[in-house]
Amino acid sequence: MKKNMLLLGALLFFAACTKDLEPSRDYALDGEEVNVTALKGICRKLFVLNEGGMGSNNASLDFLHFSDGKYIKNAFGKMNPDVASGLGDVGNDIAVNGDEVWVVVNNSGIVEVLSAKDETEIAAIAVPTPRNIAFDNKYAYVTSWAGAYVNYDSGYNVTDFKNPKGQVYRIDLTTKQIAGSVEVGYQPEGIACYDGRLYVANSGGISSQLPPSFSYDNTVSIIDIASFKLIKNVEVAVNLKSVYSDGHGAIYVSSFGNYYDVHSGMYVLYARNPEKSMRLGEGSAVKPEALNVTCSAMAGNTVYCIGTENEFDWSAPRSYSLWSFKVEDFESGKGHFTLYPDPVPGTPYGLAVLEKPSPSGSDEPHPYFIIGDAGDYFNPGTVSCYDWSAGGKLCEVTAGVCPGHFAIW
Repeated sequence: MKKNMLLLGALLFFAACTKDLEPSRDYALDGEEVNVTALKGICRKLFVLNEGGMGSNNASLDFLHFSDGKYIKNAFGKMNPDVASGLGDVGNDIAVNGDEVWVVVNNSGIVEVLSAKDETEIAAIAVPTPRNIAFDNKYAYVTSWAGAYVNYDSGYNVTDFKNPKGQVYRIDLTTKQIAGSVEVGYQPEGIACYDGRLYVANSGGISSQLPPSFSYDNTVSIIDIASFKLIKNVEVAVNLKSVYSDGHGAIYVSSFGNYYDVHSGMYVLYARNPEKSMRLGEGSAVKPEALNVTCSAMAGNTVYCIGTENEFDWSAPRSYSLWSFKVEDFESGKGHFTLYPDPVPGTPYGLAVLEKPSPSGSDEPHPYFIIGDAGDYFNPGTVSCYDWSAGGKLCEVTAGVCPGHFAIW
């Protein structure tokens, strides 16, 4: 009997191990091989969301497998052939929560929930003109333009528009059902969760073109999560875009400016005193034009930005700079600022930062930069990995149209 029990135990152990070692179905997909030697051990997959073009229904999801260095294009379409419309129209944001990938598809009005293991669809949740997403342990929070739009005739005259204030929808992580919404500012974009509150960047991207104000929104809406009610709106800067929390009370908010006489930039406010904010780099030796923000990302408690001095001059050759900032003392404006010496080539459209322990043994992690290059914005772009401490570009691969958003699993 004892021998039979041992044999049964061995068989069960073998079956469990076999199941654990069984590769996911997406391992069978063909892809381009990429040298990811330097990146091994950071994560399992890097997901790449290609926005596509508005009205073209060509958003797509790619991923890079770190175990074998295989880059798979259009993974959603390949793993979900029964979804006739594909991923949809304009992929606007992507995030990983546990073993799920949440993809925000703006013009299609859908939030797709996928398996991180094999990209198969778990749920498709209807949200009007969704933009960005954040999570706590119970809900996903999605910013929405609430159906705002503006139409023009051939002479650029407004023929029709709808301009309601935006909403934040919350979606139950278990049931995948909408569980309420709250009104925020005009055309909300980025969102971050910290210490029982949500911080929402309002852009006013449509309000800027419409009467009566013809102006961008300039506020961050702060929402109490427990009651799911708006606490207040605080003024920061015009045309706000991305929001990040460093987990210690610093809330970073990027502004795209007004594309005319107000430059883009990164701002920080402190959760203890959100009415006070400051533009990063103010008072430093770095000239303000070097601190503009075309795209940004956060890793650890450091925010990273790529910007160009020539953001108002569309005819001039553009040189992009990479810089980072970490708050050390908010009251004094003190922080750890780094301006990377080498220019970023191409047309950077999206940024992600992967951190590894520093090989030198210092406390500062070693950053690797994943940059999506939009090229001409109509044809497939590229995704490249850079290590500026080791000579620049490590690898490059062709992606979909406008690779702009990344998520790590």
